[in-house]
Amino acid sequence: MRAIVVDDSAPGRVRLADVPEPVAAPHEALVRVSAVSVNPGDLGEIDRAPAGLVVGWEAAGVVEREAADGSGPARGTRVTTFSASGGWAELRAAPTEWLAPVPDGVELTDAATLPVSAGSALRAVREVGPVLGRRLLVTGATGAVGAHAVQLGALAGAEVVAVTRDPGQAGRLRRLGATEVVDRPSAATSRVDGVIDNVGGDVLVDAFGMLHDNGVLVSVGRAARRDAVLGPDLLLGEWGRTRRDIRTFLLLHADRRLDRDLAVLAGWVADGRLRTSVGRVEDLAGGVELIAVREWTGKLVLRVS
Repeated sequence: MRAIVVDDSAPGRVRLADVPEPVAAPHEALVRVSAVSVNPGDLGEIDRAPAGLVVGWEAAGVVEREAADGSGPARGTRVTTFSASGGWAELRAAPTEWLAPVPDGVELTDAATLPVSAGSALRAVREVGPVLGRRLLVTGATGAVGAHAVQLGALAGAEVVAVTRDPGQAGRLRRLGATEVVDRPSAATSRVDGVIDNVGGDVLVDAFGMLHDNGVLVSVGRAARRDAVLGPDLLLGEWGRTRRDIRTFLLLHADRRLDRDLAVLAGWVADGRLRTSVGRVEDLAGGVELIAVREWTGKLVLRVS
């Protein structure tokens, strides 16, 4: 089968190669892949993975052979899948606890983007705690995780404050459910009860300073690639700013099963409650060229078969 693999001698350490088909474990379904999504975490994996590894966290396609242990969907079912590697290929063996059926009417190019970005956003909103009637601030709101967090926070009943440096994105973010759009956390009109931070660095520090009593900041992403330095005054407990938490985030920490959450998210895409944000679609060969130089804007999806 064709797959994108790590190769020390190739530009960007990636190339398109012919490799053996995967052998599925009893708890895994063999999926004929139609589309794969490219995440920042995949790019980090390319930098440190051993040569020969088939890269790719998330992919969508059709079950070619159902899991031998009887778990998961039947042959012919359209699915979205997640695993630590192996996604950027014509076939992938995916654990059934990390895949879910995709309803008719949902494009597989859209479904391929759900596990990491939408899944992270859903679980980050839960980590903040009850948000009904409360204020939720989302940094990096135009990114894949951020845009889903804006929508899911609004669906959960929050008053969502979206942070973006691009004023041209304000209309889009309001259509996704934001009630307030600002260029930095401290520009919000009032304090917030929770933060989903996708940027890190000074933005995380600024967002932490906006938390109310008992507020929770969930650190999901570190796009800024800068240290977050919290000065002593910011950590001082005072009326209105006590018992504030910063929490690290791991997609599979709270619940190792993803199948139920993925099924819910795919259903919300099908009925229009959740919008995906695919920015660019390429074939595998074109994707390799882009990944090698890491130059594109928006969410990149690769069509496989």
